[in-house]
Amino acid sequence: MSQRNVQMLPSAARTASQNSHVVGMHADESGAHIVIDVTAVAATPSVVPTVEGYDSVSGKWYDILVGVAITATGTTVLKVGPGIGAVANGAANDFLPAQWRVALVAADADSMTYSVAANVF
Repeated sequence: MSQRNVQMLPSAARTASQNSHVVGMHADESGAHIVIDVTAVAATPSVVPTVEGYDSVSGKWYDILVGVAITATGTTVLKVGPGIGAVANGAANDFLPAQWRVALVAADADSMTYSVAANVF
């Protein structure tokens, strides 16, 4: 099984909702560990990460895994892949579609510095 690392969002201070770069899956890939690394917060920020798949027929994004609100510095790992034990708001036993991304929905305008990366397998 091959693996590759993908930078989805570089580390930066953000005060609004943000969508990551779209990741295209290779033929031999089916899942990923998504790493959200928060290095600084100001006041009381809150960001909810959601792994979304793209439906090319409707042109719409749909939820695959909705994480818990991130409110402090630290590292959050979301896991999606066949055979991964499902954990509410943390892991999904599912295939990633041909195109997917991470949407990060901010609850307020307080600053949070974070990056998003994926280890695709």
